[in-house]
Amino acid sequence: MRAIECYRNLVLGKSEPDLTDIVMILARFGKRERNLPLEDAPTEEELARLRGNISRNEMRAIQLMREQLRVLHYSMATESAYVRWVVRFSKHVGSTELNQFNEQDIGTFLTSLAVEAKVSASTQNQALSALLFLYQCVLGRRLGFIDAVRVKRPETISVWFSPNEIERLLEHMVGPHRLMFLLMYGAGLRHKECRRLRIKDVCFDQRLIVVRNGKGDKDRITLLPEEAIPELKRQIEIATRLHRIDLEAGYEQIYMPYALAKKYPNACKEIGWRWIFPSRQRCRDKRSGIVWRYHISERQFCDALKDAQRLAKIDKQGVPHSLRHSFATHLVEVGTDIQTVQKLMGHKDVETTMKYVHTSPRLGVDVKSPADLLARRRTTKQAETKLGEY
Repeated sequence: MRAIECYRNLVLGKSEPDLTDIVMILARFGKRERNLPLEDAPTEEELARLRGNISRNEMRAIQLMREQLRVLHYSMATESAYVRWVVRFSKHVGSTELNQFNEQDIGTFLTSLAVEAKVSASTQNQALSALLFLYQCVLGRRLGFIDAVRVKRPETISVWFSPNEIERLLEHMVGPHRLMFLLMYGAGLRHKECRRLRIKDVCFDQRLIVVRNGKGDKDRITLLPEEAIPELKRQIEIATRLHRIDLEAGYEQIYMPYALAKKYPNACKEIGWRWIFPSRQRCRDKRSGIVWRYHISERQFCDALKDAQRLAKIDKQGVPHSLRHSFATHLVEVGTDIQTVQKLMGHKDVETTMKYVHTSPRLGVDVKSPADLLARRRTTKQAETKLGEY
């Protein structure tokens, strides 16, 4: 709607037709989609618990935004990122009374991020999303067109590993990190999806893994690598032992999405809901205040992969997501059709899958570099010279 309004105002130079009614209808649809079904809506007691863990030392706008983000089940990472951007915007305008500022102030802030801070396109987009959520979903302000210098998204190629490099890296991965490596590379799991795997989502009989609440809150089915099965069974035994220890100590709760903890109050005691990669120690949840055992932290595998690259003498700037790129690339290289790869990776558009495939270009035959052709001509000429001398 902002794009249509911009076209009407700046290109057509008109103020008609009035789009207010359409905006209000779309706002109602959006609110209806964001709201939970009545039976799954949080009770007043649950809302009070969520609000009770919000610091009253923060500015009022941030307190309201945290509350709204939690009611709508946004992740903790998103909440932290949005709060950082609101604080940064508050420092930029020099005030905590953010309701008095408008589209021009937001545009100036976004321009400063692009021109002065030299941020990437994704970083600027995240800042815009945070401010849009604050003004439209929290403060109830309808924003018009925001004029700002936008960062151009460069065409980059992500890092991936060759089969030989995968073997060298695997030699230096041990314990649960080796198993995580096999699952991310062998099943195309994202780092977050791997850390959040639960025991109930692994099907050994059919060699399948069910990925729950992946990116975009979508579920999908992917492969279970046979190479990972023995280590996966041992890891599940470890998780089972920790589960029994927690039950005996009175720590039976575990994080369950949405209102499932209320719908199935005894499900937390079942082994199937336990993380395959549990943390070594219990912690207190920042939102609910409940003490439970969460899954392994993000930093652990990142550090393990970095050490493995150093020991394997691989100079690429690889990250856990590089294993997902390698998964797609190596499947295509062995002849898997792109639609199957798309389904395994959970992409809505095949164009997204193509960005993960980094294979050598082929036009019926292997494409040769001109330098290689030059060397071939030189070799042929030398052979003809020797033949003439003979």
